[in-house]
Amino acid sequence: MGKGWAAFLVGLVMILGGSWLAARIQTDGGITVQDVRFPGAAGEMMSGLLYIPQTATPTARAPGVLAVHGYINSRETQDGFAIEFARRGYVVLAMDQTGHGYSGGAAFSSGFGGPAGLKYLRSLPMVDTANIGLEGHSMGGWTILAAAAARPSDYRAMVLEGSSTGKPFAADGTRTWPRNLEVVFSRYDEFSKIMWGVDRAQDVTRSEKLKAVFGTDRSLVPGRIYGTIADGTARRLETPVTTHPGDHVSTQAIGHALDWFAVTLKPVTPRSNGDQIWYWKEIGTGVALLGFVALILGTFDLLLAMPLFAPLRRPPTGPGSGPSMGWIATTALVPILTLFPAFIAVTLFIKPSVLLPQTINNQVIAWALVNTALTALFSVRSKAPAGRPADLARTALLAGLVTGVGALSLIAVDQLFKVDFRFWVVALKLPDAAQLRIMLSYFPPLLLFFWVSLEALCRRLPGTSAPYATAVAALAGGFALFLALDYGIFFLTGYLPTSFDPLTTVVAIQFLPLMSFVAGLAVLGWKRTGSAAPGALLAALLVTWYVVAGTATHVL
Repeated sequence: MGKGWAAFLVGLVMILGGSWLAARIQTDGGITVQDVRFPGAAGEMMSGLLYIPQTATPTARAPGVLAVHGYINSRETQDGFAIEFARRGYVVLAMDQTGHGYSGGAAFSSGFGGPAGLKYLRSLPMVDTANIGLEGHSMGGWTILAAAAARPSDYRAMVLEGSSTGKPFAADGTRTWPRNLEVVFSRYDEFSKIMWGVDRAQDVTRSEKLKAVFGTDRSLVPGRIYGTIADGTARRLETPVTTHPGDHVSTQAIGHALDWFAVTLKPVTPRSNGDQIWYWKEIGTGVALLGFVALILGTFDLLLAMPLFAPLRRPPTGPGSGPSMGWIATTALVPILTLFPAFIAVTLFIKPSVLLPQTINNQVIAWALVNTALTALFSVRSKAPAGRPADLARTALLAGLVTGVGALSLIAVDQLFKVDFRFWVVALKLPDAAQLRIMLSYFPPLLLFFWVSLEALCRRLPGTSAPYATAVAALAGGFALFLALDYGIFFLTGYLPTSFDPLTTVVAIQFLPLMSFVAGLAVLGWKRTGSAAPGALLAALLVTWYVVAGTATHVL
């Protein structure tokens, strides 16, 4: 069996096995998971995953929980919370905010979709409308606060995970609103200044803003209940040891939410906080994500062995010149040095439009174009030999077919198991029709970036003894170094060096696995064809799919 068949079959087994495991975990104990749609406040179509325990029926109604993800995430990001709530007997609606996932409307509109989500949850015949809990992470917290403000009598308790009351996106909290509030704010939350006005998340107990919500002028004591559950004034602060995005994969953070609803809502299926299995779903979809990578690489090899693509098969020419200091600076250090300036410039000066409707991806392409120009400048000065000219038609067809096989694998697991490919903040989702149209706008600049960058990279590969290690160091090494330094200082001191832009800091985490994957595509394409074109086209297609389907749309 050739390497192509081995990678393809291993990838297929990993996809099916990991997805089966994930599905088994999210349906533990007879829970059913349904993909639902419901109307939004402005007529947009909203999306959600509905988790229904087998004990919840119209004649035995169960408490309900509205669970909402944060900015540039989706309904599946809340699966740890949703699975554990459902295992304890709650009916859970994990919804997509407006402009996220498969929900219509623009991001930030219609109270982020929160009021519509709460209305829909209350309309379900198996839900006890006297026992509704709201749980939201980050911007999802502002979503459930919008729901609480619009429908103040329609919920009983709330958990804000890594989120806050108050400006700019929520009403100010008081000692009586919102009702029965738990704040779960991690000790290494990157957004402490934005949320609660403190420079270090560890100092949230001394936040004047938070103390006002708790109705005290003294430093808060984590774990202590302030106020009274019976009259809706109860408050509690919990500070798990994790980061802002780490809330999603923290048994502590999830456990605190479970405990709060256990004491503020009608008791259902009793389970200890330590009885959590959600992480097996995370492992399952993570295995499937790695399987997707193997499937893509194996499919590339298998298709390249077909007679149609025989003209593309050729070993790389060389030897190349190998890496130099200028090359290392361009390919490894400059990308991370330009990340924050490019992202901040777009935030300040470029608004989303009908043509380019996604703010995060406008930042990504601005960064990509800056680095395209810098890489081209260094490449002009380089004496490394170029690869052979690409057969563009065959190369484009090859990249399209490989991407199509990957898409079919995701369609299959979505239909069979109601899961996608993800691990923590790295998630590959099926695009909907609107996102497919948006991809057409973002594909050309990303294609230009990868073509120029991988051409410059591949000129150096023949002169190296470890091409993949060289490629990873070039494309992802700068991000690895930045994250190690930034978070190393953060964990040692409690102060995040890049606290001036915590969102870009969190987004940078995704660059590390993404660019490592692109390195693999580049090396495989170069080894098999002697050209950077196959890797560049594949990278542009897959990365455009990844970034467009996985972020927020701000303009319709």
